[in-house]
Amino acid sequence: MIRNLYNFTLRQAEHRFALYILAIVSFLESSVFPIPPDVLLIPMVLARPQRAFLIASVCLVSSVLGGLLGYLIGALAFEQLGQPILELLGTTQEIERFKSAYNNYGAWAVLFAGLTPFPYKLITILSGATGLSLPVFIVSSIVARGIRFFMIAILLWRYGDVARRFIDRHLGTILVTLFAVLVVIYLGLRWI
Repeated sequence: MIRNLYNFTLRQAEHRFALYILAIVSFLESSVFPIPPDVLLIPMVLARPQRAFLIASVCLVSSVLGGLLGYLIGALAFEQLGQPILELLGTTQEIERFKSAYNNYGAWAVLFAGLTPFPYKLITILSGATGLSLPVFIVSSIVARGIRFFMIAILLWRYGDVARRFIDRHLGTILVTLFAVLVVIYLGLRWI
């Protein structure tokens, strides 16, 4: 089943509307959607390595614009929209503790969330809710998301055939490992 889903995703990555879908997913992931754009970015670059930098650019611009939506949700509608989104993610208990010290380390938090599988939407919403400087937020987002998406694109552009063969051989192990990492991150957030 997972192999069929992987092959389906690779085929869809070559679709003529794939960049638009990637842009939408990248935009929404930064504020409300739970699935990271890497799920589309990776197969799209594997399917069309000659477009790796265009694909990463679309992902970056859409993600930062989506991050601005998350910032606005936090700044203008935290009680109505931001808090319910964070409750859906199961992070409400940590919010109050986190808000008090957030602005001291806000740029680092944005960089960390932008580079890692940490829920970026949590940081975008909290950045707006705590009043993190908008220019600091934007620059940190561009740097973090740019490094993340372009690093993936460059590695797959350069080593795409090797990566594709590795993924083809070890897909199950990769997915189990990614799931374990996500569970550890989730549990870590619950204990912070």
